[in-house]
Amino acid sequence: MKIICIGQNYAVHNKAGDGALLNTESPVLFLKPDSALQRCNKPFFVPDELGRIDFGAALVVRICRLGKGIPQRFANRYYDAVTVGVDFTAYDLLQQARKGGQPWDLSKGFDASAVVGEWLPTNVLRPDAIRLGLAFRLERNGQTVQTGFTGDMQWNVDALIAYCSQFFTLKTGDLIFTGTPEQTEPVSIGDQLTGWIEDRKVTEVRCK
Repeated sequence: MKIICIGQNYAVHNKAGDGALLNTESPVLFLKPDSALQRCNKPFFVPDELGRIDFGAALVVRICRLGKGIPQRFANRYYDAVTVGVDFTAYDLLQQARKGGQPWDLSKGFDASAVVGEWLPTNVLRPDAIRLGLAFRLERNGQTVQTGFTGDMQWNVDALIAYCSQFFTLKTGDLIFTGTPEQTEPVSIGDQLTGWIEDRKVTEVRCK
């Protein structure tokens, strides 16, 4: 299975210092290995040896059928569930990679860096909820720290599936992290991260 992650998919998280969007041409893709996958019922052990670790919430969609070169108008047939995921990033390594023009793999793909919550079947959601606007949020120790609304995506879920399938054959069980809506924040040992889709709690992870 593949974990496909999207960067710079929300305007708030995609602003340069002068207020201009850093990227508007096409989605930014990066991959995490399957060893990065972590279920929310397991603790996340903060890897001290990697320096500062940041967290970012993302709506995650689960691919449910094989597809290649998927037209956007049919993309809604290719996923069957969503959840809130936590994309952990080794911040210091990412900055070094950016400065050196190197790949992001080490900073993004370390073990347990892609936490996913309980899956919410799309058939229990309002018709067109994901395309038109589905709210999600992440709390840290009971306080909301990141909020997202799928209607604010630069590229919605259907557009992302169509775009990704140009380059990768999507297979059943593949995951797409659709982007962090706000600036990431450092995680600390003892933090409790809780993800919600509207009024449904779907993700809970203790950082140790």
